[in-house]
Amino acid sequence: MIAVSAAAMAREAMPTDTLVLSLDSCIAIALDANPTIKVADLEVRRIDLTKKSTIAQLLPNISFGAQYSRTLAKQTMYMSMDGFGGGAGGDEGGDADAPESRAASSGARRDNGIKVGLDNSWSVGFNGSLPIIAPQLWATLKLNDEQILASVESARSSRLDMIKEVKHAYYGLLLADDSYRVVKENYDMARYTADQYRRRFEIGTASQYDTLRTSVAVKNIEPLTQAEIAIRQSRLLLAMLMGIDTAPVITPATKLADYESTMYADVLAIDPSIGDNPELRLLDIQRRQAEQAVKVNKLAFVPTLALTANYSWTSMSNGRLFGAGDRWSPYSSVGLALSVPLFEGGGRYNSVKQSRIQARELDFRRDNLRRSIQMQVDVAMDNIQLNVKQIASSAESVRQAEDAYRIICESFELGTASYLDRRDSELQLTQSRMAYLQAIYNYLTARADLENLLGSAYPSQQTIR
Repeated sequence: MIAVSAAAMAREAMPTDTLVLSLDSCIAIALDANPTIKVADLEVRRIDLTKKSTIAQLLPNISFGAQYSRTLAKQTMYMSMDGFGGGAGGDEGGDADAPESRAASSGARRDNGIKVGLDNSWSVGFNGSLPIIAPQLWATLKLNDEQILASVESARSSRLDMIKEVKHAYYGLLLADDSYRVVKENYDMARYTADQYRRRFEIGTASQYDTLRTSVAVKNIEPLTQAEIAIRQSRLLLAMLMGIDTAPVITPATKLADYESTMYADVLAIDPSIGDNPELRLLDIQRRQAEQAVKVNKLAFVPTLALTANYSWTSMSNGRLFGAGDRWSPYSSVGLALSVPLFEGGGRYNSVKQSRIQARELDFRRDNLRRSIQMQVDVAMDNIQLNVKQIASSAESVRQAEDAYRIICESFELGTASYLDRRDSELQLTQSRMAYLQAIYNYLTARADLENLLGSAYPSQQTIR
């Protein structure tokens, strides 16, 4: 009955909004709901739309247009013939020296000529063009492909960073929970000892000094505030990375000690190759982008050819805008438009040189980055191996401390050991357990950093060519 009552009280004390999550579940939720990942995915879509916009330039471009003009002052036309001004010497076959001809010519020069044109002019129609030879545009499509790969790799890098941060937060929550249990157990042991001395003091078998000392030891451990704050902060950080509200209480489904059994197999399975490092992959893509940019700038010297077409209707009238006598005449044409770039002040040539310099810069940066990453991988592997040895040593230390504490407790009950001996054994056991937990935490965080550095925590979506 006591056991059933205790279980019922435990269920009532457990919050109803508790989420028991494993590490894989936390990572899956973070990759699905974190705003940083959503921004990276939207960036990939944006670059993909940029490529589609470039492809649209290879398709026919059709536009509709309308134009209206109102003639304010009509053009005047002069003709070189009898009766019109502007004649230089009369008509061929006429006598320019005759008095009649000179009089007619003088009168024509005073004439205002013929007014040509109508008041209203309309033009409505369709214009179309289709690129036939556009080498620079074709090369730009390949450049857009590299930009898409770069955005995909940036999104993958964001996921790798998110996985690393979630792992750190999850391991931090495990460390905080396990540390709280160790401190709580130490507190229970100290309180049990204090109760024993208080009862002995009441019956006269213990001194007041020992009773006060054990009570002070309990007071030094009793608040447990720091461990509780660490748990709360770890939960808040993990919830923030997962992109969820802080209302549910996140409880890890494992403990730090559970990772010791798979520790050696995980270390042996690590592949130290740096080919999937996100920074190296991104630099490789940028290097190919620079090479393609050189080709694009070179093709700016190549002529382009386009097919053009036009179909329109024109109308001209006098007086008001829309009259009953307006006549619309169709007009259509098909042609080719050739554009040959000749001179632009050296702008294209300088653009080619600039792209070549950028490609060389990326080569130097990649060599330096490769050496730096290789050094970090070697250091990380050494740290992981050191942490594995530290875990094995700490685990043995915990077993020895537990045996020593069990022996000293038996001796304390028999009266052959003092309180100081028991208290010293308690502190050694607590320190051994905390060192063991810290060693596992250090190993897990170091492995998470190495996986992020190698790019193995998240699969590669694109293969570097």
